[in-house]
Amino acid sequence: MKGTRLISLFSKQHLRPSSHPQFRFFNSSSSSASSNKLFVGGLSWSVDEKSLKDAFSSFGDVTEVRIVYDKDSGRARGFGFVIFSNEDAAKSAKDAMDGKALLGRPLRINFALEKPRGIPVVVPRFTDNGHFNKH
Repeated sequence: MKGTRLISLFSKQHLRPSSHPQFRFFNSSSSSASSNKLFVGGLSWSVDEKSLKDAFSSFGDVTEVRIVYDKDSGRARGFGFVIFSNEDAAKSAKDAMDGKALLGRPLRINFALEKPRGIPVVVPRFTDNGHFNKH
């Protein structure tokens, strides 16, 4: 797996002795969270790439906008990505737009995690008391 590293999500002190460590893969050529790429969730089905770009372009140069569509129905899945030319613009947009409404729906914005194609990303699940859930 050229260009990838295996990183443990937990230190050993947080693991129960009988549990197995969980791992996340990421491309070593970039950080684990792309600092100029934003994940935008909570999108209305009526949002298109142009309206999403227009909503974010006041924060800086938007180099790419991608809305994720269902391959069977062709309908938007309610999330997408906005990529800025620099980190400062992305941070400003995240800080200003997270929780704000776009076409009547509140947006959830985070820095996007890079997921290499073909490699599974394991996300741990926790119980209400904060312990790792083995099931």
